[in-house]
Amino acid sequence: METSPESSKQSVEHVSGITVRLAGDSGDGMQLLGTQLTNTSALAGNDVATFPDFPAEIRAPRGTRAGVSGFQVQFAAEEIFTPGDTLDCLVVMNPAALVTNLADLRKGGILVVNEDGFNEKEFKLAKIDKNPLEDEILESTYRVVKVSMTKMTRDAVSEHGLSVKIADRCKNFFAMGLVYWLFGRSLEPTLRFIQAKFGKKPEVAQANESALRAGWAFGETTEAFGVSYRVEAAELEPGTYKNVMGNQAMAWGLLAAAHRSGKELFYGTYPITPASDILHELTKYKNFGVRTFQAEDEIAAMGATVGASFGGSMAVTASSGPGIALKAEAMGLGMIMELPMVVINVQRGGPSTGLPTKTEQSDLLQAMFGRNGEAPLPILAPCSPGDCFEIAQEAWRLAVECMTPVVVLSDGYIANGSEPWKIPDVASMEPIVVQHPEGTEAGDQPYLPYQRDENLARPWAIPGTEGLMHRLGGLEKEDGTGNVSYDPANHQHMTDTRAKKVALVADRIPEQDVFGEPEGDVLVVSWGGTYGACHTAVSRCQRAGLAVSHAHVRYLNPLPRNLGQLLKQFKTVLVPELNTGQLRMLLRHQYLVDCIGINKIQGKPFTVTELVEAIRDQACVGRDCTVVDQKLKIRVG
Repeated sequence: METSPESSKQSVEHVSGITVRLAGDSGDGMQLLGTQLTNTSALAGNDVATFPDFPAEIRAPRGTRAGVSGFQVQFAAEEIFTPGDTLDCLVVMNPAALVTNLADLRKGGILVVNEDGFNEKEFKLAKIDKNPLEDEILESTYRVVKVSMTKMTRDAVSEHGLSVKIADRCKNFFAMGLVYWLFGRSLEPTLRFIQAKFGKKPEVAQANESALRAGWAFGETTEAFGVSYRVEAAELEPGTYKNVMGNQAMAWGLLAAAHRSGKELFYGTYPITPASDILHELTKYKNFGVRTFQAEDEIAAMGATVGASFGGSMAVTASSGPGIALKAEAMGLGMIMELPMVVINVQRGGPSTGLPTKTEQSDLLQAMFGRNGEAPLPILAPCSPGDCFEIAQEAWRLAVECMTPVVVLSDGYIANGSEPWKIPDVASMEPIVVQHPEGTEAGDQPYLPYQRDENLARPWAIPGTEGLMHRLGGLEKEDGTGNVSYDPANHQHMTDTRAKKVALVADRIPEQDVFGEPEGDVLVVSWGGTYGACHTAVSRCQRAGLAVSHAHVRYLNPLPRNLGQLLKQFKTVLVPELNTGQLRMLLRHQYLVDCIGINKIQGKPFTVTELVEAIRDQACVGRDCTVVDQKLKIRVG
């Protein structure tokens, strides 16, 4: 019998959006549960935004706070830009998950607890003295629903003859069924997923389906909730959509760029969190001429990428901050050789190994200055998971037009997050024009490998082309010929020319746009994964009557040509960053504008609430904002 979201006899409340976090031990399947909830919500027509949160350690001790894995998703009937601030519902599988996540649950929110996971052993592992479920404050502050998930899951799958260990692994599907009932999600997409994922193990597939249906049935029959919730479909731009993660969209963008430029894609890399999923995705597309190369280390990966570019391929590499540090010398080699390639940095918490699974924006200055000598490179940054598709193509366009490596700064929040993405019409995409010089016959003028065009870009000669033999390497080149040169004046000239080439990129990118009025009291300037929180915060402040606007910078070097003038049209410039103020420092240096930083380095993204408060504080300096204050005392998230 198929179960319908509307079949429950309990009352149904329609809401504009819901924010849910699922948390448990790293082996409890919370990421799978969250991914399925996200996909199901997207198929229901909701706008969705997600924030997976992984343990930083590989196989962190079970039951400990360090081993907690979480997945947050907001699904809504309107366009959203963040996975939400405060939680409407928190589902926890053990004490460690409860104590590390409870602070984010709003008062009156729903707390669903697997009470079978709360015992003395788990209390000790989570470093708590007593059972938090017996705290009267918990019951009075939240709507606590205690569920014997482990026991009920074992009962539901008992007929399939699984061991206790395997049966217990099904409890995430029980929790999934319960959450689906609570928020009116259809079981159909997950039932199809179960068959596709576990179809070769029929007993496991049947057990997972039984657990899923048991969770739904419990929600439908228990009186613990009293009400379930429905979120209507969002009014999105017409088209075909797919739920996409940032790393996945980055890989697809590289494929599209290769197609648009008529090049085979070479992807040389070394696995590192959180960039590895780009490699995993690209390995699926060998039929499109993709060549993926997993090198023995980061240095070899970067060297191979330089070699592939010299050979005429679309050359791409990716890493995170520690790996980019190792790639730095060969990035400088690509820069002085003036070869087109894309270097992707999916930033994570640092320094050194730092926080491998947590998000941060602390590699901007590394991208700007982290190479020996004067080695400027263009730098771009996507603003959302879907934008990774566009930014990958834009990076390659600039690389081939200007003959230079281009750096893309993604981050863990974007890479692992997801959103509905409108699938573009590839046939309508304009080509990325790549030109190679033709061969010359004996007696023609000698080939000048560093003769430049109007962009100061040199020719991209394919090895083996008759008459195009030339020197290359890391030593300084003589202008025009490319011969090794130690002449002081030539070195000055080539250094200035390479820098000017990058500066001229400003003429090949759009001017900076602004959300709101082009002048006012406060301008919020953001970059990278802070876009969603900043945009939402500014929108709410504007509705409250504040003269605030938002400029999100996707081109970080060179900066858009009108940005300096735009900054001077506002009394206060706020720069929210998940670092200690790197873009703020660059803006102050380049435009002599006093910027105020909003800085956070906790491995977590900004919340809308904290940005609203910061904007309000600056907008209300020296004036009576009593009315505005009251307007801003609304629930955000």
